[in-house]
Amino acid sequence: MPRPVLPSSGAALLALLLAAPASAEEIWITNELDDTISVIDAQTLEVTRTIPTGERPRGITFAPDGSVAYICASDSDAVQVMDPESGEILHDLPSGEDPEQFALSPDGRHLWIANEDDAVTTVVDVQSRRVVAQIDVGIEPEGMTVSPDGRIAITTSETTNMAHWIDTSTYEPVANTLVDTRPRDAEFAKGGAELWVSSEIGGTVTVFDAATRQETRKITFAIPGVNDDQIQPVGFAFTPDGATAFVALGPANHVAVVDAATYEVEDYILVGRRVWHMAFSADGSRLFTTNGVSGDVTVIDVANREPLSSIKVGRFPWGAALRP
Repeated sequence: MPRPVLPSSGAALLALLLAAPASAEEIWITNELDDTISVIDAQTLEVTRTIPTGERPRGITFAPDGSVAYICASDSDAVQVMDPESGEILHDLPSGEDPEQFALSPDGRHLWIANEDDAVTTVVDVQSRRVVAQIDVGIEPEGMTVSPDGRIAITTSETTNMAHWIDTSTYEPVANTLVDTRPRDAEFAKGGAELWVSSEIGGTVTVFDAATRQETRKITFAIPGVNDDQIQPVGFAFTPDGATAFVALGPANHVAVVDAATYEVEDYILVGRRVWHMAFSADGSRLFTTNGVSGDVTVIDVANREPLSSIKVGRFPWGAALRP
């Protein structure tokens, strides 16, 4: 009987690598009332892990290389740094009081944090774990973003109804621009050429020319059968190609679809109750929305603009992020 031919060590290693399952694509959801994160497999649409956090987790983002997750534990007055593999809290970063949303600089070095109770923006060096600046802004800051070139940071203040433009090299505010009532979220668009700001009570999204800081457009919404006072824009996100914006409309229980070139509202998609924030899958084909009151996540087919599934998570899901 002939002896079996054993694979070479290189061939055996290749076979093992091919046989190993690919890492699952994950969407991470913060649950305000449960003090947990629900981890969703973006392909199977199932919750695979539930991870404990500090008190009242809201904002969530990842380091550019995916090595750590940053979580705003608002009632713990801390930004927690988590190992996404083990779910272990590695350490806390100083954050100021009641951190709600934050933005990581493009180089991954500085975390810009909106402190709702303190009327300040706190800047933390994530490597040294030290506060490098605290900047006075308006009352009840919440929205936070940094321009793609890293030169300008924006904080929105809910009670002052302003977007504050901050020079990231000097940590000094360079402009304050009025928006409609209770601004909640801010994002740069078109490679940093525009700034979009949502206003919850105003019911609008304001678009600014980032170079001149002048308002160029006001986007409004109207849903048949839904009272205007229920239409409250909060979180929003752009498709990976930047062509379309999806805007969460809070207690209207819908997401608006906006053409980013014409600023026209093209569609409304019914989701769960009180939709807050959202995250795209890596290829942009699916959108995951957090629905606070119904305690679930709606999965939207982006191409067809239709809900695919509803995933039960924890109580009052708030933030969402794709794990790199």
